[in-house]
Amino acid sequence: MNCTEANDAFLVKSYIEGNEQSLSILINRHQQRIYSFIFSKVFDKDVAEDIFQDTFIKVIRTLKRGKYNEEGKFLPWVMRIAHNLVIDHFRKNKRMPKFENSGDFNIFSVLCDSGLNAEKQIIKDQIEADVKELLKELPEDQLEVLVMRIYKDMSFKEISERTGVSINTALGRMRYALINLRKVIEKHNLVLTN
Repeated sequence: MNCTEANDAFLVKSYIEGNEQSLSILINRHQQRIYSFIFSKVFDKDVAEDIFQDTFIKVIRTLKRGKYNEEGKFLPWVMRIAHNLVIDHFRKNKRMPKFENSGDFNIFSVLCDSGLNAEKQIIKDQIEADVKELLKELPEDQLEVLVMRIYKDMSFKEISERTGVSINTALGRMRYALINLRKVIEKHNLVLTN
């Protein structure tokens, strides 16, 4: 099989077996998408180039250590590395973009977007993981109401019946859960946008 026509999984395997040209083909094949993704987050050519290079340094190290096991999912894996490096860049420079707090705070709307491309899917997965960690910091009664409302799509009447509290108490717990979630997001300096 001609290397330029090979799929990503074959090229990764070939590179791991010592064929350096395979990596060049992979980089050439995906550099535009990866670089564009990085640039769309940092809006700085030099920073984007640095992060792009760091991404492939990390890719090479991981492949050489034999730690790659994303069979057939090379691009999403590289995009996840790039995304994490972008976040590291913002954290290091204390320039973390903040979520837009438009009174009606709803980070969960990001989790409901069904028309996602590979890049947005990676970011969505990262946001879901971040949100799950954040939820662990909520008091149990607030967490219970939030999970029932957001993840189980229960009405406040159903939540009231299930928990044995008044509808007003359930509403209050939901409100405090969102307020506390905002505080936790700010405390951890997290990006919950895509």
